[in-house]
Amino acid sequence: MSNWPYIIYAIILGVLSFITGEIVTFVMLGFILITLNNINTNLKRIHQKLPGKQGAGADQGGNVHGNN
Repeated sequence: MSNWPYIIYAIILGVLSFITGEIVTFVMLGFILITLNNINTNLKRIHQKLPGKQGAGADQGGNVHGNN
């Protein structure tokens, strides 16, 4: 995974925080969004590694246990 989106995001946050004067708010928002993105990426990796779990989710018409 490349880090260039994070670099661009950090630059945008820095400019906005300088203009508005709310440096702490934008820095904390940046940390939260980066953390949520990392959690989402890791959950996708875990889901891909699970054997035989494709198509058995609740969104396929059944519940999470596989029975209707």
